[in-house]
Amino acid sequence: MHDNNISEFEADKIHVIKNKELSILEALIPVLILMSMLAYNIFFVDGQEWFGTYTNQIILLLGGAIAAIVGFLNKVSIKIMLKEIWENLKSVFTPIIILFLVGALAGTWLISGVIPAMVYYGLQVLNPTIFLPASVIICAIISIATGSSWTTSATVGIALVGIGTALGIDTGMIAGAVISGAYFGDKMSPLSDTTNLAPAMAGTDLFTHIRYMSITTVPTLIVTLIFFTVLSLNIETSGHADLSGLLTTIDQTFKITPLLFIVPVVVIVLILFKTKSTIALSAGVLLAAVFAFIFQPAILNQLADSKLSSVINAILTDTQITTKNEKLNDLFASGGMEGMIWTILLIISAMVFGGIMDGIGALARITKSLLKVFDSTFGLFASTVGSCLAINISASDQYLAIVIPGKMYAKAYREKGLAPENLSRTLEDSGTVTSVLIPWNTCGAYQSGVLGVDTLHYAGYAIFNWLSPFTTLLFAALSIKIRQLTDK
Repeated sequence: MHDNNISEFEADKIHVIKNKELSILEALIPVLILMSMLAYNIFFVDGQEWFGTYTNQIILLLGGAIAAIVGFLNKVSIKIMLKEIWENLKSVFTPIIILFLVGALAGTWLISGVIPAMVYYGLQVLNPTIFLPASVIICAIISIATGSSWTTSATVGIALVGIGTALGIDTGMIAGAVISGAYFGDKMSPLSDTTNLAPAMAGTDLFTHIRYMSITTVPTLIVTLIFFTVLSLNIETSGHADLSGLLTTIDQTFKITPLLFIVPVVVIVLILFKTKSTIALSAGVLLAAVFAFIFQPAILNQLADSKLSSVINAILTDTQITTKNEKLNDLFASGGMEGMIWTILLIISAMVFGGIMDGIGALARITKSLLKVFDSTFGLFASTVGSCLAINISASDQYLAIVIPGKMYAKAYREKGLAPENLSRTLEDSGTVTSVLIPWNTCGAYQSGVLGVDTLHYAGYAIFNWLSPFTTLLFAALSIKIRQLTDK
């Protein structure tokens, strides 16, 4: 999914902690308290007033402390909990580096004129009546090619949000379209880490998994495109009436040339050649900085005492380029690396909570209880979906939402006579795509931070993501393409 590189998927290296088994109530206590605190924060204090700017982070750490108390009462050693916290933190090291690079990328792409150029030409190419479905398709193609929804959002997604905002389209709709397309490509790409992880946990091979997953994924994409097409035809936008003023303002503020597209093209080419995302994004930052000196000297002189200081500030801190149009002023602003601190702290806090929950055996206990509730074939699918959702919510990590259910349900699927690709498909349809709908999940926090749109604002429009679990359950209920072991 995101670019936390997993080169080998060895079952013995991805383990479920085994301690004295908790009761289901004990396992749920930290989750219920966490949900209660987050709900109170969201609905009663508007997300910021309770503990200040870092309310969500503090709530997650408090949830981790409660989970640790449950562990102590059940004789779980602090060494085990700390080990799992460390394993979780190691797993997000690369995503954190990527977040910093994304902040730097946004800043340098702004002052170099790359983002303004994308907006300038995009306003002339993308008609408001097809903007949303076109955004889905564009992001799907890029994500299939790169294997990363994170990289897609950080490059093409940012530009599409900028263009759509300039057209007057609601940012939640735009982000929903971007994320829908990005996660379709992420699921279907053989370069994606979660697409490799799911079949490894279930016991099938990569391309069998991808072919079998297309049975539910393609219809879901078609429904998504139909939705966004209908939505585009029925929303009010600024249309072409406002474009001339916007285009004139951009042209007067920046030096706009097609040569600026060399920067994003280089980044995309590097990723297509399987260059590490950290290297590709770093190249994008450095090349954009060079282009800022070449193409936007007036902007650099306007922002600081020296051109070099302007570039360094764009990389590290916030940058605001003032134009004659207020809408563009909001668009042409960047927080640099500093702007990613809140999101990074949220991810770290989520990993602490998830590590303790895994260390005390609470996650495994919750999954086991869900398995007992359902006995039929459909019930097994429903239990898998429920487990993935529960772990995405409680552990805040999509990898755990694939690994733990994958390992625990593999035997159950075999006993039901079901081919392992049934499990791998369900893991992706529910574990991978729903992570981005949860504000405190690493994916939800990342996408919200990169696109600049609140998770709860875009979640309803991320049609592909929340429809995918329903599609896989519908196919299971109707026994459509449920492959049996005897079929082989």
